[in-house]
Amino acid sequence: MKLFLCGDVMTGRGIDQILAAPCDPALHEPWVKSALDYVALAERASGPLPRRAGPAYVWGDALGELSLARPDARIVNLETAVTTRDEYAGDKGIHYRMSPPNAACLAAAGIDCCVLANNHVLDWGRAGLLETLDALERAAIRAAGAGRDAAQALAPAVIALPGGRRVLVFAFGLESAGVPRDWAARGREAGVSFLADLSARTAEAVAARLLAARRPGDVVIASIHWGGNWGYEVSPEQRRFAHRLIDSGAVDLVHGHSAHHPGRIELHRGRLILYACGDFVNDYEGIGGHEEYRPDLSLMFFADLDDADGRLRELTLVPMRIRRFRLQRASEEEAGWLAARLGTESGLALERAADGRVRLAGSAA
Repeated sequence: MKLFLCGDVMTGRGIDQILAAPCDPALHEPWVKSALDYVALAERASGPLPRRAGPAYVWGDALGELSLARPDARIVNLETAVTTRDEYAGDKGIHYRMSPPNAACLAAAGIDCCVLANNHVLDWGRAGLLETLDALERAAIRAAGAGRDAAQALAPAVIALPGGRRVLVFAFGLESAGVPRDWAARGREAGVSFLADLSARTAEAVAARLLAARRPGDVVIASIHWGGNWGYEVSPEQRRFAHRLIDSGAVDLVHGHSAHHPGRIELHRGRLILYACGDFVNDYEGIGGHEEYRPDLSLMFFADLDDADGRLRELTLVPMRIRRFRLQRASEEEAGWLAARLGTESGLALERAADGRVRLAGSAA
């Protein structure tokens, strides 16, 4: 089984403005009052951007990589609300939204599941979340980690594959990644799947729920929005939590995100842990700061898992860069920098291939 995973897909704000049916560009940020200002920043840095671009535009070279790899499931963290609502969360400085018609950009990449347990899905209130869920349903894209009530928020996204196989995606958001506690779904109230902590007790409760849902032959993914925006450090609590989920037999792969750049990769008992997949698509072009992390670079993660037991057989990383709000293949220098940095941070031997891809062989250790 081959899976495609990536980090934050932030198709709101500036990116929404260049697609076919943009929202009202009005923003409520301390310094920026129009999403069109982010378009202007990117144009100043990289040249003219299209207006009313087609739904496939933002994916650029990533579409060819997806066609070549032919993954069985495509999973992203969608870090934006899909809504035209004007009621916004007043205690947050940044608000992401794209209009529901522009959700066609997700379908253009064949996305199977959007993780929603993150710190932007309720930027435009619970009504905005409900509109997001409706838009994904119309696009035939599954949602994980948020719902119209607690039961739906806690339930997995189920991706059915030929031969009766299934991929179950459970998603969770934490306060460490900026997810407000009051966004948690409760009873019949819409919201996100929220974890109050990463304690052993919480891990046991999560593992029990996941084990109750999994069937023989399933691959189970825990997709977790955790940690800060910048830096490579992985907390001991994060490591212990990921290890406990794997040790319990509940989870085959941990898909972590929140940081704006890719971070540590680990193999634990042959299972893959991606602590920070980084941003995949965003509108940060032209914004200075944090250059040491090279936030214009992003990664496609293709995880090839053993059908029998879910262990990693091979991980292929495809380095990309964001230019003109569009994904392009990274240069040789950029790919080399990413491979070297991730190898150092992870303590793993990442092998660069002649085609620019980076590979990690699986392990049963």
